[in-house]
Amino acid sequence: MIEAFLDPATGSLPQVEEAVRAAAAAEIMPRWRQLAAHEVIEKSGPHDLVTVADRLAEQHLTASLTALLPGSVVVGEESVHADPALYGALERDAPVWIVDPVDGTRQFVRGEAGFCTLVALALRGELLASWTFAPARDRMATAVRGRGARLDGAELLAGSPEPGAPLRVAMSHPDYTTPDQKAALLGLDAEGVAARSCGAAGLEYLAVASGELDAVAFSWEFAWDHAAGLLLVQEAGGAQTTLTGEPYRIAGGNALPFTAARDRATAARIRDLLDAAR
Repeated sequence: MIEAFLDPATGSLPQVEEAVRAAAAAEIMPRWRQLAAHEVIEKSGPHDLVTVADRLAEQHLTASLTALLPGSVVVGEESVHADPALYGALERDAPVWIVDPVDGTRQFVRGEAGFCTLVALALRGELLASWTFAPARDRMATAVRGRGARLDGAELLAGSPEPGAPLRVAMSHPDYTTPDQKAALLGLDAEGVAARSCGAAGLEYLAVASGELDAVAFSWEFAWDHAAGLLLVQEAGGAQTTLTGEPYRIAGGNALPFTAARDRATAARIRDLLDAAR
């Protein structure tokens, strides 16, 4: 399946990259710092926003991606909000494009550059490829299962944290978690760990894959927020684990919080800190 999109010379998937860039150019960037008040809507509360850019970009991507791969379906943040039953496609036999049209909507609404478009391709629960595009910064990160990760065409290697240095960790804000998850995340208030609240999840995963951040710890599991970034970290040489030591499953049912890190040792340490604090 992936071979149909793959450029053997560069290891890139230009058709999908072009589709992601086109959606951002048509529907997202013309509205950046140009949103009217009526174009921003609260879904479940003030911290859960959607804009006209989110909706139109997802529609654009749905049309272009399914045309590239006939028989495929899209599981997108906005389509699932309208029809939660669509999430079940992650466990069926058709190829699935997992789409977050604007990851970091709050940053987008504030006119900041820290947002991105996330796309991943999966089949029967297995991630095959991913795209993380930061249009305000014109940066494209890609990953192909078994073929590595790239940022703007250059190979990404997560490496390992600097020995003796505090672990830099981005985590879910404890205020937006269940009591059990909040207790677990407070385990990161530990010696040798420098934890902070996360920004757009996709950009935090990119920071791990590029070695600018040592780990992330998240308390929610929606596939559109995590699928692209988890494959990016994995293909850059990193590791991930849920609270029980099992891998994250894109269809859900994960033991939360979970972590992704630059290497296995760091992922295990973060998991142990989370588990011990529950």
